[in-house]
Amino acid sequence: MPKLSGVIETALYVDDLERARAFYKEVLGLVPLTSDQRFLAFDVGGRSVLLLFRRGSTLEPVHLPGGTIPPHDGSGPLHMAFAIEAGELPGWESRLREHNVVIEGRTDWPRGGHSVYFRDPDNHLLELVTPGVWAIY
Repeated sequence: MPKLSGVIETALYVDDLERARAFYKEVLGLVPLTSDQRFLAFDVGGRSVLLLFRRGSTLEPVHLPGGTIPPHDGSGPLHMAFAIEAGELPGWESRLREHNVVIEGRTDWPRGGHSVYFRDPDNHLLELVTPGVWAIY
């Protein structure tokens, strides 16, 4: 059987692209890769891409010179986690407080990892996780 080697893109759907751009760039420090009226793409650690689509803007196929992207969309608050180094957790908690981002929860995992949970402006639950959360991380 062929093998999967990772997750390259993760997508969230947002109501206001400019508000989302500000949050992910200014609060989380992500670097924009590309954008148009439908979406924003951010580099996450040089290993993956976070796609933010304006909700409802991808309900029709997108035809590109190299092929077609089928329709997709999402609704409701979703969840995703960002990997961080254990020693950076206190700095991240300070940064979130500086930007008036409420930390909704903290978890200490049996394997030794730690999680901090907070929301983006579209109510998606975001998590910062240190090594020791999963057997593979």
